[in-house]
Amino acid sequence: MTEPRPSSRRPSPLLVVGGLVALAVAVGAFTVLDPILAAAVAIAALTLLALAAAAQGWESHATFEERELARARRRKEKWERNADARARDRARWEAHQARKAARDTSR
Repeated sequence: MTEPRPSSRRPSPLLVVGGLVALAVAVGAFTVLDPILAAAVAIAALTLLALAAAAQGWESHATFEERELARARRRKEKWERNADARARDRARWEAHQARKAARDTSR
C-alpha cells in the first residue's frame, strides 16, 4: 500500500502550476481564437485540471486486507458487546423448548 499523504489544505505545487497553465491557455485561447472555440479550450483545460485534482489522492487508500481486518475487529467488538443479550435469548429459547417438550409429553 502506498503511504497516505498528510492531510493539508495546501494544494500540491504541481497542481498549482497546472492551474496556472490552464489559466494561461484559457486566456491565450480567448485572445487568439473565436470566443466559442476559446470557451471549448477553456472548458477542456479546466476539466483536465479537475481530473488532476481528483486523481491526486487516488492511491492513498487502505488495502482489502486492512479493510477486512478493521471490519473483523468491529464485528468482534459488537459480538462481545452483545454476549449478555445472546445469553438471555438462549436461556429464553431453552425454557421455551423445555415447556414445549413438557407439553408434548403430557399429551
